[in-house]
Amino acid sequence: MKTPDIVPPDRAPASAKPLSLAEFARLMTPAGPFEPAPHLAVAVSGGSDSLALCLLADRWARRRKGRVTALTVEHGLRQESPAEAHQVASWLKARGIAHCTLPWRGQKPKSGVQAAARAARIARLAAWCARYHVLHLLSGHQLEDQAVTVLLRLSAGSGGDGLAAMPLVHDLETPCGRAVRLIRPLLSVPECRLKAVLRVSAQAWIDDPSNRSSAYARTRLAVALETLGGEGMTAARLARTARRAGQDRAALDIACGELLARAAAAHPAGFFRLDWGAWQSAPQAVSLRVLDRLVASVGARRFGARLERVEHLSEQLRAGYPKRGATLGGCRILPYRGMLLICREPGAVADPVTMQPGERLVWDNRFRATLPRRAEIKGSCTLGRLGTEGISQLRRTIADSGPALDQIPPPARPALPAFRDLDGLLAVPHLNYVRSAAERGFQAELFAAEKRGGNVFGPVA
Repeated sequence: MKTPDIVPPDRAPASAKPLSLAEFARLMTPAGPFEPAPHLAVAVSGGSDSLALCLLADRWARRRKGRVTALTVEHGLRQESPAEAHQVASWLKARGIAHCTLPWRGQKPKSGVQAAARAARIARLAAWCARYHVLHLLSGHQLEDQAVTVLLRLSAGSGGDGLAAMPLVHDLETPCGRAVRLIRPLLSVPECRLKAVLRVSAQAWIDDPSNRSSAYARTRLAVALETLGGEGMTAARLARTARRAGQDRAALDIACGELLARAAAAHPAGFFRLDWGAWQSAPQAVSLRVLDRLVASVGARRFGARLERVEHLSEQLRAGYPKRGATLGGCRILPYRGMLLICREPGAVADPVTMQPGERLVWDNRFRATLPRRAEIKGSCTLGRLGTEGISQLRRTIADSGPALDQIPPPARPALPAFRDLDGLLAVPHLNYVRSAAERGFQAELFAAEKRGGNVFGPVA
Protein backbone atom coordinates (compact mmCIF):
# COMPACT_ATOMS: atom_id res chain seq x y z
CA MET A 1 0.00 0.00 0.00
CA LYS A 2 1.68 3.20 -1.20
CA THR A 3 1.88 6.18 1.16
CA PRO A 4 -0.26 9.19 0.16
CA ASP A 5 1.25 12.62 -0.50
CA ILE A 6 0.20 14.64 2.55
CA VAL A 7 0.34 18.44 2.41
CA PRO A 8 0.84 20.21 5.78
CA PRO A 9 -1.63 23.00 6.66
CA ASP A 10 1.05 25.70 6.65
CA ARG A 11 1.33 25.24 2.87
CA ALA A 12 -1.99 27.05 2.46
CA PRO A 13 -1.68 30.66 1.18
CA ALA A 14 -1.06 32.88 4.18
CA SER A 15 -2.79 35.85 2.54
CA ALA A 16 -6.08 34.03 1.89
CA LYS A 17 -8.99 34.68 4.22
CA PRO A 18 -10.67 31.48 5.44
CA LEU A 19 -14.35 31.00 4.69
CA SER A 20 -16.22 31.71 7.91
CA LEU A 21 -19.03 29.61 9.32
CA ALA A 22 -21.43 32.55 8.89
CA GLU A 23 -20.52 32.75 5.18
CA PHE A 24 -20.96 29.02 4.83
CA ALA A 25 -24.38 29.22 6.46
CA ARG A 26 -25.43 31.88 3.92
CA LEU A 27 -24.28 29.60 1.08
CA MET A 28 -26.32 26.73 2.52
CA THR A 29 -29.53 28.76 2.90
CA PRO A 30 -30.69 28.65 -0.77
CA ALA A 31 -30.15 24.87 -0.77
CA GLY A 32 -32.76 24.46 1.99
CA PRO A 33 -35.07 23.84 3.61
CA PHE A 34 -33.39 21.35 5.92
CA GLU A 35 -35.10 19.14 8.47
CA PRO A 36 -34.60 19.68 12.23
CA ALA A 37 -31.32 18.11 13.40
CA PRO A 38 -30.19 17.47 9.81
CA HIS A 39 -28.01 14.51 8.90
CA LEU A 40 -25.63 15.48 6.09
CA ALA A 41 -23.45 13.15 4.07
CA VAL A 42 -20.26 14.76 2.76
CA ALA A 43 -18.16 13.33 -0.07
CA VAL A 44 -14.55 13.51 1.16
CA SER A 45 -11.67 12.44 -1.04
CA GLY A 46 -9.01 13.85 1.27
CA GLY A 47 -8.24 16.82 -0.95
CA SER A 48 -8.32 20.35 0.43
CA ASP A 49 -11.76 21.25 -0.96
CA SER A 50 -13.65 18.26 0.39
CA LEU A 51 -11.90 18.30 3.77
CA ALA A 52 -12.64 22.01 4.25
CA LEU A 53 -16.27 21.36 3.30
CA CYS A 54 -16.48 18.52 5.80
CA LEU A 55 -15.16 20.67 8.65
CA LEU A 56 -17.52 23.53 7.81
CA ALA A 57 -20.53 21.23 7.34
CA ASP A 58 -19.80 19.52 10.67
CA ARG A 59 -19.82 22.85 12.51
CA TRP A 60 -22.96 23.95 10.64
CA ALA A 61 -24.81 20.72 11.47
CA ARG A 62 -23.76 20.66 15.14
CA ARG A 63 -25.18 24.17 15.63
CA ARG A 64 -28.50 22.75 14.42
CA LYS A 65 -28.23 19.65 16.65
CA GLY A 66 -27.49 17.57 13.56
CA ARG A 67 -24.54 15.51 12.40
CA VAL A 68 -22.31 14.71 9.45
CA THR A 69 -21.14 11.42 7.97
CA ALA A 70 -18.12 11.66 5.68
CA LEU A 71 -18.05 9.24 2.74
CA THR A 72 -14.88 8.30 0.87
CA VAL A 73 -15.08 6.26 -2.33
CA GLU A 74 -11.99 4.07 -2.55
CA HIS A 75 -11.73 3.72 -6.32
CA GLY A 76 -8.62 1.55 -6.54
CA LEU A 77 -7.33 3.44 -9.58
CA ARG A 78 -4.07 4.36 -7.88
CA GLN A 79 -1.84 2.45 -5.46
CA GLU A 80 -2.27 5.19 -2.87
CA SER A 81 -6.08 5.10 -2.75
CA PRO A 82 -6.48 2.55 0.11
CA ALA A 83 -4.01 4.48 2.27
CA GLU A 84 -5.74 7.77 1.39
CA ALA A 85 -9.11 6.44 2.53
CA HIS A 86 -7.53 5.15 5.75
CA GLN A 87 -5.85 8.52 6.36
CA VAL A 88 -9.11 10.43 5.87
CA ALA A 89 -10.87 8.10 8.30
CA SER A 90 -8.11 8.65 10.87
CA TRP A 91 -8.20 12.45 10.55
CA LEU A 92 -11.97 12.64 10.90
CA LYS A 93 -12.15 10.16 13.77
CA ALA A 94 -9.83 12.45 15.72
CA ARG A 95 -12.34 15.25 15.17
CA GLY A 96 -15.36 13.16 16.17
CA ILE A 97 -16.77 12.99 12.64
CA ALA A 98 -18.29 9.71 11.47
CA HIS A 99 -16.69 8.23 8.36
CA CYS A 100 -17.44 5.39 5.94
CA THR A 101 -15.29 4.05 3.09
CA LEU A 102 -17.15 2.88 -0.04
CA PRO A 103 -15.02 0.62 -2.27
CA TRP A 104 -15.27 0.50 -6.07
CA ARG A 105 -14.36 -3.06 -6.90
CA GLY A 106 -14.30 -4.96 -10.18
CA GLN A 107 -12.75 -4.30 -13.56
CA LYS A 108 -11.94 -0.67 -14.38
CA PRO A 109 -12.26 0.87 -17.86
CA LYS A 110 -9.17 1.43 -19.98
CA SER A 111 -10.54 4.64 -21.51
CA GLY A 112 -12.80 7.37 -20.18
CA VAL A 113 -11.41 6.65 -16.73
CA GLN A 114 -12.32 9.99 -15.14
CA ALA A 115 -15.91 9.91 -16.40
CA ALA A 116 -16.34 6.30 -15.27
CA ALA A 117 -14.84 7.09 -11.88
CA ARG A 118 -17.19 10.07 -11.42
CA ALA A 119 -20.22 7.95 -12.33
CA ALA A 120 -19.15 5.13 -10.00
CA ARG A 121 -18.45 7.60 -7.21
CA ILE A 122 -21.84 9.32 -7.46
CA ALA A 123 -23.66 5.98 -7.70
CA ARG A 124 -22.04 4.67 -4.53
CA LEU A 125 -22.54 7.89 -2.60
CA ALA A 126 -26.21 8.13 -3.60
CA ALA A 127 -26.83 4.45 -2.83
CA TRP A 128 -25.37 4.87 0.68
CA CYS A 129 -27.55 7.94 1.30
CA ALA A 130 -30.67 6.12 0.11
CA ARG A 131 -29.88 3.09 2.26
CA TYR A 132 -29.48 5.17 5.42
CA HIS A 133 -32.26 7.64 4.58
CA VAL A 134 -29.92 10.62 4.28
CA LEU A 135 -31.50 13.27 2.07
CA HIS A 136 -28.56 15.67 1.61
CA LEU A 137 -25.20 14.82 0.02
CA LEU A 138 -22.62 17.63 -0.05
CA SER A 139 -19.82 17.90 -2.60
CA GLY A 140 -16.79 20.19 -2.46
CA HIS A 141 -16.79 21.61 -6.01
CA GLN A 142 -15.56 25.20 -5.80
CA LEU A 143 -15.07 28.33 -7.94
CA GLU A 144 -12.21 27.04 -10.10
CA ASP A 145 -14.04 23.73 -10.68
CA GLN A 146 -17.06 25.66 -11.90
CA ALA A 147 -14.90 27.80 -14.20
CA VAL A 148 -13.24 24.76 -15.77
CA THR A 149 -16.66 23.18 -16.28
CA VAL A 150 -17.76 26.28 -18.21
CA LEU A 151 -14.64 26.00 -20.40
CA LEU A 152 -15.37 22.31 -21.01
CA ARG A 153 -18.93 23.13 -22.05
CA LEU A 154 -17.72 25.95 -24.30
CA SER A 155 -15.30 23.61 -26.03
CA ALA A 156 -18.16 21.14 -26.59
CA GLY A 157 -20.37 23.83 -28.16
CA SER A 158 -22.97 23.66 -25.40
CA GLY A 159 -26.01 25.91 -25.25
CA GLY A 160 -27.23 27.97 -22.32
CA ASP A 161 -28.00 24.94 -20.14
CA GLY A 162 -24.47 23.66 -20.59
CA LEU A 163 -22.94 27.02 -19.73
CA ALA A 164 -24.93 27.04 -16.52
CA ALA A 165 -22.48 24.28 -15.55
CA MET A 166 -22.97 22.76 -12.09
CA PRO A 167 -26.12 23.75 -10.19
CA LEU A 168 -26.32 24.38 -6.49
CA VAL A 169 -28.75 21.48 -6.00
CA HIS A 170 -29.23 18.42 -8.18
CA ASP A 171 -31.63 15.53 -7.71
CA LEU A 172 -29.87 12.17 -7.88
CA GLU A 173 -31.30 8.85 -8.98
CA THR A 174 -31.08 5.87 -6.65
CA PRO A 175 -31.95 2.24 -7.41
CA CYS A 176 -34.68 2.18 -4.75
CA GLY A 177 -36.31 5.38 -5.97
CA ARG A 178 -35.55 7.47 -2.87
CA ALA A 179 -34.60 11.09 -3.52
CA VAL A 180 -31.07 12.28 -2.69
CA ARG A 181 -30.17 15.94 -3.10
CA LEU A 182 -26.62 16.63 -4.23
CA ILE A 183 -25.63 20.05 -2.85
CA ARG A 184 -22.58 22.05 -3.96
CA PRO A 185 -22.46 25.03 -1.58
CA LEU A 186 -18.90 26.16 -2.46
CA LEU A 187 -19.30 27.00 -6.17
CA SER A 188 -18.64 30.68 -5.52
CA VAL A 189 -15.67 30.10 -3.17
CA PRO A 190 -12.07 30.15 -4.49
CA GLU A 191 -9.83 27.22 -3.61
CA CYS A 192 -7.39 29.41 -1.66
CA ARG A 193 -10.07 30.29 0.90
CA LEU A 194 -10.82 26.61 1.49
CA LYS A 195 -7.15 25.85 2.03
CA ALA A 196 -7.13 28.73 4.49
CA VAL A 197 -9.92 26.96 6.43
CA LEU A 198 -7.57 24.00 6.79
CA ARG A 199 -4.68 26.28 7.77
CA VAL A 200 -6.57 27.80 10.70
CA SER A 201 -7.94 24.36 11.63
CA ALA A 202 -4.43 22.81 11.62
CA GLN A 203 -5.66 20.19 9.17
CA ALA A 204 -3.39 18.63 6.53
CA TRP A 205 -4.76 17.35 3.24
CA ILE A 206 -3.87 14.86 0.51
CA ASP A 207 -2.47 15.86 -2.86
CA ASP A 208 -3.90 13.77 -5.72
CA PRO A 209 -1.27 13.53 -8.51
CA SER A 210 -3.94 12.76 -11.12
CA ASN A 211 -5.18 16.34 -10.69
CA ARG A 212 -1.93 17.46 -12.36
CA SER A 213 -1.95 14.92 -15.20
CA SER A 214 -2.06 16.47 -18.67
CA ALA A 215 -3.78 13.31 -19.93
CA TYR A 216 -7.14 14.76 -18.86
CA ALA A 217 -8.94 17.65 -20.58
CA ARG A 218 -10.15 19.06 -17.27
CA THR A 219 -6.58 19.27 -15.97
CA ARG A 220 -5.33 20.93 -19.17
CA LEU A 221 -8.10 23.51 -18.99
CA ALA A 222 -7.33 24.19 -15.32
CA VAL A 223 -3.78 25.05 -16.37
CA ALA A 224 -5.06 27.15 -19.27
CA LEU A 225 -7.30 29.04 -16.87
CA GLU A 226 -4.25 30.68 -15.35
CA THR A 227 -3.25 32.06 -18.78
CA LEU A 228 -6.81 33.08 -19.64
CA GLY A 229 -7.04 34.98 -16.38
CA GLY A 230 -4.38 37.38 -17.68
CA GLU A 231 -6.74 38.18 -20.56
CA GLY A 232 -9.65 38.90 -18.25
CA MET A 233 -11.26 35.45 -18.44
CA THR A 234 -10.81 34.77 -14.74
CA ALA A 235 -12.32 31.93 -12.77
CA ALA A 236 -14.60 34.41 -11.01
CA ARG A 237 -15.93 35.78 -14.30
CA LEU A 238 -16.49 32.33 -15.76
CA ALA A 239 -18.33 31.27 -12.60
CA ARG A 240 -20.39 34.45 -12.86
CA THR A 241 -21.29 33.45 -16.42
CA ALA A 242 -22.45 30.09 -15.07
CA ARG A 243 -24.52 31.81 -12.39
CA ARG A 244 -26.24 34.05 -14.93
CA ALA A 245 -26.83 31.14 -17.28
CA GLY A 246 -28.28 29.25 -14.33
CA GLN A 247 -30.69 32.10 -13.65
CA ASP A 248 -31.72 32.06 -17.31
CA ARG A 249 -32.15 28.31 -17.11
CA ALA A 250 -34.41 28.65 -14.06
CA ALA A 251 -36.57 31.22 -15.88
CA LEU A 252 -36.79 28.99 -18.95
CA ASP A 253 -37.72 26.07 -16.72
CA ILE A 254 -40.72 28.02 -15.46
CA ALA A 255 -41.82 28.95 -18.99
CA CYS A 256 -41.24 25.36 -20.09
CA GLY A 257 -43.38 24.03 -17.24
CA GLU A 258 -46.19 26.42 -18.13
CA LEU A 259 -46.15 25.33 -21.79
CA LEU A 260 -46.03 21.66 -20.82
CA ALA A 261 -49.05 22.11 -18.56
CA ARG A 262 -50.95 23.90 -21.32
CA ALA A 263 -49.96 21.90 -24.40
CA ALA A 264 -48.77 18.40 -23.44
CA ALA A 265 -50.99 15.54 -22.31
CA ALA A 266 -49.19 12.60 -20.71
CA HIS A 267 -50.51 9.04 -20.78
CA PRO A 268 -49.70 6.39 -18.13
CA ALA A 269 -48.51 4.12 -20.95
CA GLY A 270 -45.54 6.43 -21.49
CA PHE A 271 -46.39 8.65 -24.47
CA PHE A 272 -47.42 12.29 -24.94
CA ARG A 273 -49.85 14.15 -27.15
CA LEU A 274 -48.52 17.65 -27.85
CA ASP A 275 -50.70 20.51 -29.09
CA TRP A 276 -48.65 21.47 -32.13
CA GLY A 277 -50.24 24.92 -32.54
CA ALA A 278 -49.59 25.97 -28.93
CA TRP A 279 -46.09 24.51 -29.07
CA GLN A 280 -45.22 26.14 -32.41
CA SER A 281 -46.43 29.59 -31.33
CA ALA A 282 -44.28 29.61 -28.16
CA PRO A 283 -40.87 31.35 -28.16
CA GLN A 284 -38.29 29.15 -29.86
CA ALA A 285 -36.14 28.69 -26.76
CA VAL A 286 -39.18 27.49 -24.80
CA SER A 287 -40.56 25.18 -27.49
CA LEU A 288 -37.09 23.67 -27.98
CA ARG A 289 -36.86 22.98 -24.27
CA VAL A 290 -40.29 21.33 -24.21
CA LEU A 291 -39.41 19.08 -27.14
CA ASP A 292 -36.11 18.14 -25.52
CA ARG A 293 -37.81 17.24 -22.24
CA LEU A 294 -40.50 15.15 -23.86
CA VAL A 295 -37.97 13.24 -25.94
CA ALA A 296 -35.78 12.65 -22.87
CA SER A 297 -38.77 11.44 -20.84
CA VAL A 298 -40.25 9.11 -23.45
CA GLY A 299 -36.83 7.95 -24.63
CA ALA A 300 -35.87 7.04 -21.05
CA ARG A 301 -32.52 8.76 -21.35
CA ARG A 302 -31.18 10.87 -18.54
CA PHE A 303 -29.81 13.63 -20.76
CA GLY A 304 -31.94 13.18 -23.87
CA ALA A 305 -30.74 13.43 -27.46
CA ARG A 306 -27.87 15.56 -28.73
CA LEU A 307 -28.78 19.24 -28.75
CA GLU A 308 -27.99 19.70 -32.46
CA ARG A 309 -30.43 16.93 -33.39
CA VAL A 310 -33.18 18.34 -31.19
CA GLU A 311 -32.61 21.79 -32.71
CA HIS A 312 -32.81 20.38 -36.24
CA LEU A 313 -36.08 18.57 -35.52
CA SER A 314 -37.51 21.61 -33.74
CA GLU A 315 -36.80 23.81 -36.76
CA GLN A 316 -38.54 21.32 -39.04
CA LEU A 317 -41.59 21.08 -36.80
CA ARG A 318 -41.88 24.84 -36.33
CA ALA A 319 -41.77 25.39 -40.10
CA GLY A 320 -45.12 23.67 -40.57
CA TYR A 321 -47.29 20.79 -39.40
CA PRO A 322 -45.37 17.65 -40.41
CA LYS A 323 -46.62 15.28 -43.10
CA ARG A 324 -44.56 12.36 -41.81
CA GLY A 325 -42.86 11.25 -38.66
CA ALA A 326 -39.30 11.32 -37.39
CA THR A 327 -37.23 9.40 -34.85
CA LEU A 328 -35.00 10.90 -32.20
CA GLY A 329 -33.52 9.70 -28.91
CA GLY A 330 -35.41 6.40 -28.86
CA CYS A 331 -38.70 8.14 -29.72
CA ARG A 332 -41.08 8.48 -32.63
CA ILE A 333 -42.44 11.99 -33.23
CA LEU A 334 -45.50 11.74 -35.47
CA PRO A 335 -48.40 13.81 -36.79
CA TYR A 336 -51.57 12.49 -35.16
CA ARG A 337 -55.05 14.03 -35.41
CA GLY A 338 -53.72 17.57 -35.69
CA MET A 339 -51.33 17.08 -32.78
CA LEU A 340 -47.86 15.61 -32.32
CA LEU A 341 -47.60 12.13 -30.87
CA ILE A 342 -44.34 11.41 -29.03
CA CYS A 343 -44.04 7.72 -28.24
CA ARG A 344 -41.39 5.08 -27.67
CA GLU A 345 -39.61 3.70 -30.71
CA PRO A 346 -40.23 -0.08 -30.54
CA GLY A 347 -36.72 -0.95 -31.68
CA ALA A 348 -35.23 1.08 -28.83
CA VAL A 349 -37.22 -0.65 -26.08
CA ALA A 350 -35.27 -2.73 -23.55
CA ASP A 351 -34.89 -6.47 -24.02
CA PRO A 352 -37.37 -8.80 -22.28
CA VAL A 353 -36.58 -9.73 -18.68
CA THR A 354 -37.58 -12.84 -16.73
CA MET A 355 -39.66 -12.28 -13.60
CA GLN A 356 -40.47 -14.49 -10.62
CA PRO A 357 -43.86 -14.43 -8.83
CA GLY A 358 -43.95 -11.57 -6.35
CA GLU A 359 -40.99 -9.82 -7.95
CA ARG A 360 -40.80 -6.07 -8.59
CA LEU A 361 -38.32 -4.56 -11.01
CA VAL A 362 -37.64 -1.64 -13.33
CA TRP A 363 -38.06 -2.25 -17.04
CA ASP A 364 -37.03 -0.03 -19.96
CA ASN A 365 -35.93 2.59 -17.42
CA ARG A 366 -39.56 3.77 -17.42
CA PHE A 367 -41.81 1.27 -15.68
CA ARG A 368 -41.88 -0.26 -12.22
CA ALA A 369 -43.32 -3.68 -12.90
CA THR A 370 -44.91 -6.15 -10.49
CA LEU A 371 -45.68 -9.82 -11.12
CA PRO A 372 -48.41 -11.07 -8.74
CA ARG A 373 -47.21 -13.58 -6.18
CA ARG A 374 -50.04 -16.02 -7.04
CA ALA A 375 -50.02 -15.57 -10.80
CA GLU A 376 -50.78 -18.76 -12.73
CA ILE A 377 -47.79 -19.10 -15.03
CA LYS A 378 -46.89 -21.84 -17.44
CA GLY A 379 -43.12 -22.10 -17.51
CA SER A 380 -41.37 -18.78 -16.90
CA CYS A 381 -42.77 -15.25 -17.16
CA THR A 382 -41.11 -12.52 -19.19
CA LEU A 383 -41.79 -8.81 -19.40
CA GLY A 384 -41.12 -7.12 -22.73
CA ARG A 385 -42.70 -5.01 -25.43
CA LEU A 386 -46.14 -5.98 -26.77
CA GLY A 387 -44.99 -5.83 -30.40
CA THR A 388 -47.05 -6.48 -33.52
CA GLU A 389 -47.39 -10.18 -32.69
CA GLY A 390 -48.89 -9.33 -29.34
CA ILE A 391 -51.34 -6.92 -30.96
CA SER A 392 -52.41 -9.64 -33.39
CA GLN A 393 -52.88 -12.10 -30.53
CA LEU A 394 -55.05 -9.62 -28.67
CA ARG A 395 -57.26 -9.19 -31.70
CA ARG A 396 -57.70 -12.97 -31.92
CA THR A 397 -58.30 -13.65 -28.24
CA ILE A 398 -60.62 -10.87 -27.05
CA ALA A 399 -63.89 -10.04 -28.75
CA ASP A 400 -63.77 -6.37 -27.80
CA SER A 401 -60.15 -5.90 -28.88
CA GLY A 402 -61.11 -2.94 -31.03
CA PRO A 403 -62.34 -0.69 -28.18
CA ALA A 404 -59.55 -1.95 -25.92
CA LEU A 405 -56.84 -1.14 -28.45
CA ASP A 406 -58.42 2.21 -29.30
CA GLN A 407 -57.36 3.45 -25.87
CA ILE A 408 -53.81 3.70 -27.25
CA PRO A 409 -52.81 5.34 -30.58
CA PRO A 410 -51.56 2.68 -33.06
CA PRO A 411 -47.93 3.94 -33.15
CA ALA A 412 -47.67 3.67 -29.35
CA ARG A 413 -49.04 0.12 -29.05
CA PRO A 414 -45.98 -1.98 -30.00
CA ALA A 415 -43.87 -0.53 -27.15
CA LEU A 416 -46.44 -1.23 -24.41
CA PRO A 417 -45.14 -3.47 -21.58
CA ALA A 418 -46.59 -6.98 -21.78
CA PHE A 419 -46.27 -10.07 -19.55
CA ARG A 420 -45.91 -13.45 -21.29
CA ASP A 421 -45.45 -17.12 -20.47
CA LEU A 422 -45.20 -20.25 -22.62
CA ASP A 423 -48.87 -19.95 -23.60
CA GLY A 424 -48.49 -16.35 -24.80
CA LEU A 425 -49.81 -13.12 -23.35
CA LEU A 426 -50.52 -13.10 -19.63
CA ALA A 427 -51.34 -9.43 -19.20
CA VAL A 428 -51.09 -6.00 -20.82
CA PRO A 429 -51.78 -3.59 -17.94
CA HIS A 430 -52.33 -0.46 -20.03
CA LEU A 431 -55.01 -2.23 -22.06
CA ASN A 432 -56.62 -3.66 -18.90
CA TYR A 433 -56.03 -7.13 -20.33
CA VAL A 434 -55.39 -10.25 -18.27
CA ARG A 435 -55.69 -13.76 -19.65
CA SER A 436 -57.68 -15.03 -16.69
CA ALA A 437 -60.44 -12.95 -15.15
CA ALA A 438 -59.32 -14.19 -11.74
CA GLU A 439 -55.83 -12.76 -12.19
CA ARG A 440 -55.09 -9.37 -10.66
CA GLY A 441 -51.99 -7.44 -9.68
CA PHE A 442 -50.02 -7.25 -12.94
CA GLN A 443 -48.56 -3.74 -12.85
CA ALA A 444 -46.34 -1.58 -15.03
CA GLU A 445 -46.32 1.83 -13.38
CA LEU A 446 -44.68 4.68 -15.28
CA PHE A 447 -41.89 6.51 -13.44
CA ALA A 448 -42.46 10.15 -12.60
CA ALA A 449 -40.34 12.02 -15.15
CA GLU A 450 -38.54 14.05 -12.50
CA LYS A 451 -37.17 10.86 -10.96
CA ARG A 452 -35.26 10.14 -14.14
CA GLY A 453 -34.20 13.58 -15.27
CA GLY A 454 -32.03 14.78 -12.40
CA ASN A 455 -33.94 17.98 -11.77
CA VAL A 456 -32.21 21.26 -11.06
CA PHE A 457 -33.67 23.17 -8.12
CA GLY A 458 -32.10 26.52 -8.95
CA PRO A 459 -28.98 28.40 -10.05
CA VAL A 460 -25.77 28.43 -8.08
CA ALA A 461 -25.54 30.74 -5.10
